[in-house]
Amino acid sequence: MDLKFTAEDQQFRREAREWLQANAFKERRPHGGEEMRSYDLAWQKCQFDAGWAGVSWPTEYGGMGLGLTRQLIWYEEYARAKAPDNHLCFVGLNHGGPTIIARGDDGQKKEHLRSILSGKKIWCQGFSEPNAGSDLASLKTRGVIDGDELVITGSKTWTSHGHLSDMQELLVRTDPDAPKHKGISWVIFDMNTPGLELRKIDIMAAPNHPHFVQCFYDEARVPLKNVVGEINDGWSVAMSTLGFERGTAQIKDQIRYAFLVEEMIDRARRRYGKEFISHDEFGARLAQLRADMAAARAMTYMVVSRAQQDVSPAMASLMRAMVGQVQQSVRGLAFDIIGTDGLENPEDDDWVYFYLRTYATTIAAGTSQIQRNIIGERVLGLPRNR
Repeated sequence: MDLKFTAEDQQFRREAREWLQANAFKERRPHGGEEMRSYDLAWQKCQFDAGWAGVSWPTEYGGMGLGLTRQLIWYEEYARAKAPDNHLCFVGLNHGGPTIIARGDDGQKKEHLRSILSGKKIWCQGFSEPNAGSDLASLKTRGVIDGDELVITGSKTWTSHGHLSDMQELLVRTDPDAPKHKGISWVIFDMNTPGLELRKIDIMAAPNHPHFVQCFYDEARVPLKNVVGEINDGWSVAMSTLGFERGTAQIKDQIRYAFLVEEMIDRARRRYGKEFISHDEFGARLAQLRADMAAARAMTYMVVSRAQQDVSPAMASLMRAMVGQVQQSVRGLAFDIIGTDGLENPEDDDWVYFYLRTYATTIAAGTSQIQRNIIGERVLGLPRNR
């Protein structure tokens, strides 16, 4: 690992810290509905207008054109400032946008990148299906070529915030006779396309604000120009998407949770007094979490360093597997600190909300078992799991 901060990096850090401390939204972020959408888009637009959006994105689309080291610094200062988690922008900023940058054509970049970065468009993901989750390559949603269009029929599920989104990154099977990892295409899908029906799925964390939807496509037509990469090469494009999601997209969460551990200690002291830290169980768990966060930080630096050298994207699964598990451990301990107050599950208590949300962290973006298989086979060189 070779990751060093230059004098210019340190100057960038100071400027980022000053701007975030002065401008980060302080109002509590809503957990659902149009209020959440308006909040997230306003915060993204604020960053874009000030020139702080897309640290590593190309300058011609409104980014800063800087390297991953500066992106890491930005995430560190973002977490330090407790800046909002504009989660609705996550897919566009960390999946769709980077995939189009890496694999899209000039027309796709011109049409979509600036609208993502400036907070004009929300993206969602159409990958998982009722019978194709961890085994994503077994997806069956069809895309049939008809002239200069794809006619899409099928269903996607667990689509986060699909009902609040403008665009979707969609995987469809365009060659049903090809082996299952072949014959798939990665498509830019407009959520206002006729033939799309959305059904909301309730979650326990926010029963009044649906998080997921199931998408039903009934001969929905998409221009062939919306295919990113080549027809039937979507699996390769999707691996680029998942590499971003499992790797660099996890850096901000890892850093935020390191700060959260210290916040938990402060909250525990306020609730139980200074003697809380000497409590055998809580003290030991806090010590373990601090050690886990130190290890996660080291892994973050390693992934950033190796990513700059074009090392295998399978390394990103190391980040995803660790961050997901640490999130559950941190939120689990936080809930224990809250005690019986958490049983009421008030909607205005972010600690309870995020505790319930972490049950998904070892499932989303590929289950923890899938991540470990990837690590074993592609990083450690172990025999393939059958």
